[in-house]
Amino acid sequence: MKTFAHSIAVFILWFCFALPAVQAATELPSWNDSASKEKIMSFVQKVTQQGSADYVPPEERIAVFDNDGTLWTEQPAYVQLVYLIDRIKALAPQHPAWKNQQPFKGILENDMHAVAATGNQGLMAIEHAADAGMTTDDFKTSVTQWLQTARDPRFKRPYTELVYQPMLELLSYLRANGFKTYIVSGGGTDFMRPWVEKTYGIPPEQVIGSTDQVKFEMGKDGKPRLIKQGVINFIDDGDNKPVAINRYIGRMPILAFGNSDGDLPMLQYVSSGSKTNLVLYLHHDDAEREYAYDRQSAFGRLDKGLDEAHRHGWPVVSMKKDWNTVFPASQ
Repeated sequence: MKTFAHSIAVFILWFCFALPAVQAATELPSWNDSASKEKIMSFVQKVTQQGSADYVPPEERIAVFDNDGTLWTEQPAYVQLVYLIDRIKALAPQHPAWKNQQPFKGILENDMHAVAATGNQGLMAIEHAADAGMTTDDFKTSVTQWLQTARDPRFKRPYTELVYQPMLELLSYLRANGFKTYIVSGGGTDFMRPWVEKTYGIPPEQVIGSTDQVKFEMGKDGKPRLIKQGVINFIDDGDNKPVAINRYIGRMPILAFGNSDGDLPMLQYVSSGSKTNLVLYLHHDDAEREYAYDRQSAFGRLDKGLDEAHRHGWPVVSMKKDWNTVFPASQ
């Protein structure tokens, strides 16, 4: 009996020590067993293990993610731009002069090269025409209704289904390990907030993006409201991303994930922190399941950032090699 009892005790001890390894093997199921996955899981283990030199208390476990091209698709154009284009087309009957004015003429004729040629001024004109005069509540309703009906031209699915399953798993994995996850995106804050909590599990107060001017006024019904002015106030891209992190979070993140040169300053900023940190790039190299693009892309260009990642040894996640699936199953 003593030998049998000893064997049972040994088995129990083995099972207890083996269990974490079994659980770890089932984490991030849409990620292939690769160096990228290993670096992510090793990093999380180090910063969450109490007593280790790399331990980071939960309140300082901040992770920041770009949105377009990092959490959901951004090709053949940013989803918010598609929304604005659809809204301009819907408003066009009220503005007959648009037929002869760029960038509206290009939108109505589906000439995106002409739209792109108008540059930032053209984009600001589109933003102003689409949003000015709307209350923030009306804008939220407009975005929500559009996302319910709009479909991606290639995949024929709602845009909120063209989020990356491996990234959804990573967000959940980090939160399960005491991380607070934020979006830090060049996209509009007001555009993202209506849907990100349901889609990513990230509450609206943890969404940091570009903002436009909003004015408070009392309506004719005597109720207060916020009116969008159609004027861009802050573009949360490039060098402005670290500025926004400092302004709205107030803590140095220890993990950052992006996919373009616009995310490079954010990754550089996070990698400079004094605590153990991890910065990653997503490389779109899977034309069959999504898209393949980097240095020459009009949307989500990854050129200087790719060179910096290789120079500093930052993990570059290959969509083709590191992910066994891209999008969630159709709902």
